[in-house]
Amino acid sequence: MASSRPSIFRLGIVLGISLIILGVSAYAFSNFVSITALIPAFFGVLIAILSLVGYRQTDRQRLAAYGIGLLAVLGVLGSTRGIPDIIALLTGGAVDSPIAAVSQGVMIAVCLVLLATVIQVVRDTRTTMNQ
Repeated sequence: MASSRPSIFRLGIVLGISLIILGVSAYAFSNFVSITALIPAFFGVLIAILSLVGYRQTDRQRLAAYGIGLLAVLGVLGSTRGIPDIIALLTGGAVDSPIAAVSQGVMIAVCLVLLATVIQVVRDTRTTMNQ
């Protein structure tokens, strides 16, 4: 995981911070009522920490990358129940909580980007190791 590793960890830091901002913003826009609005922030903190570990400690890059991938999978799976609300919002329909729908949609998108990046890095690493 030589050259592509630092880029995944820089991306992880940026997207982790983005999830933190998303979660805190959703919590604030919900008038500090729904603690579940902070779920993206919790994921963001963990992703940012793992990304910092992977960026700074070359001996732990593989573990950090797999941890980021696991969190990305959990983030996508945990947010999929909001897909009908996301579709309703995009088609002009009404939903109970537009803040939750937008937050879940962004969480899915961010986690899919992270997951695709981790998969690409793992593929590149296996290809390099087999040559």
